[in-house]
Formats: sequence, C-alpha cells, structure tokens
Amino acid sequence: MRVSMKVDYGVRALVELAQRYGEGPVPTADVAAHQNIPEPYLDQLLSILNKSGLVRSRRGPQGGHMLARPPHEITLEMVMRTLEGTSAPLDCLDEPSECILSSACAQRQIWRSVEEAVQSVLSSTSIADLANRQRQLSTRGLYQI
Repeated sequence: MRVSMKVDYGVRALVELAQRYGEGPVPTADVAAHQNIPEPYLDQLLSILNKSGLVRSRRGPQGGHMLARPPHEITLEMVMRTLEGTSAPLDCLDEPSECILSSACAQRQIWRSVEEAVQSVLSSTSIADLANRQRQLSTRGLYQI
C-alpha cells in the first residue's frame, strides 16, 4: 500500500491543528509553514476536510482552521476515506462483481487480509495519537547532545 501525498499532507495538517486544539483558528500560512506543505494545495485539502466535517474554517483577519471535533475522535481511517475514498489494495475488493475472476482468484483472500490489517491500524490510530507522538519526537530532539 502506498500513501498518497494528498493523505500525507492531510494528516500532517490535522496533526498541526491537533497540537493547537482549543487555541482557536490557525491561519493556513502557519500550518503550511510548520508542516512544509504548499499553501495553495493545503487550501484545497482543508476545503475537503471542512466539507467532510473534520475541520471548521473561519474567514477574516482572525480566521483560519481548527478541528471540528476532539483529536482523539478523528481516526486515520476517516482521513483516508475522506481524501482517497478507499484503502483497498485492489479495485476488485471494493467491487467483486466487476471482476470475472473474483470467485476463483487465488490472490483475493490474501489482499483482503492485507486490507483488513491496514483498516485495523487506521481505525485504531487517532490524530491525537500522532500529535502526541509528534510532541514526544520534537521534545526528544531538543535534548540531544
């Protein structure tokens, strides 16, 4: 499985917002600078995340973006589904009726197991988990000798 840049940037943006959860709107430029994401592309991603209900956006001088729900309620599975639609490694896992080999395919069960394992990790990992891990890694970096 390969994670798209869209999902990578989306998760990084949500982690940034999670680290500032409760502080009010965060300007797009701040998120882009801290996460090294091109601002025009970040605007597109935040618009999608806003429409899906994961992010709230506010316009104006005091505007920006914030998580629409607590970070522990947003899973990687939700982000992946919002930005990519599916995490199935093969199209036939989503639409078995569209593949004439589906019922006699030796690979199908293996790829189904892979999909289930990935789904398990994605659905049990929250943006809060990643934000906490990011804090730990950032703090650890400050104490290196």
